[in-house]
Amino acid sequence: MAMMGGSTRAPLATAAWPSGEFGGMGLEGAVRLGYRRELEAIPDPGERASAFEARVAELHEHGKAVNAAAALEIDAVIDPAESREWILTALDAHEDTGPREGRGFVDTW
Repeated sequence: MAMMGGSTRAPLATAAWPSGEFGGMGLEGAVRLGYRRELEAIPDPGERASAFEARVAELHEHGKAVNAAAALEIDAVIDPAESREWILTALDAHEDTGPREGRGFVDTW
């Protein structure tokens, strides 16, 4: 969200590479915080690690860039080799209305 000015609707355009991941924070950190009690309740360290990895994989599947595009949260998932062309096309299509007023710090929380 911070990279998109706090919203997927605020920037001129939004795109991601196929490897892009979307979520409120890093996926591993989200699992550590969101599933802390559940993971701590698993006594076996190997089993706990497997449960952790399963939760990370689940969040990764839901947070794929293609899923964000399918939900219309971003405009496109693009080939990294097409990045420069995509950015230039978006900038060329943009109508410059001058400096934006009132756009300073964006708190994504």
